[in-house]
Amino acid sequence: MKLAKQEIETRLKNLPGWQYVDNSIRKDFKLKDFQEAMAFVVKIALEAEKVQHHPDITIEYNHVKIILTTHSEEGVTDKDFDAAAKIQKFSGA
Repeated sequence: MKLAKQEIETRLKNLPGWQYVDNSIRKDFKLKDFQEAMAFVVKIALEAEKVQHHPDITIEYNHVKIILTTHSEEGVTDKDFDAAAKIQKFSGA
């Protein structure tokens, strides 16, 4: 179920650096180098495939941008927050 804007903003307080933009939550990660960025993305991809919930990912050398939304709900859901928490752990942040 799609979450209300107020609930999203409250829950984002537990995810440093994540923002609510255009019916999605997103964060830009800066990694050490390209190899570290790619290893980070592979971890995300493997987890996303397990749970069948896939983020939009943009890679620019050592910068990785993650955008999470539940397209079928046209907004942010618990699935997105679950994914964001796992991604946050993968980043070491």
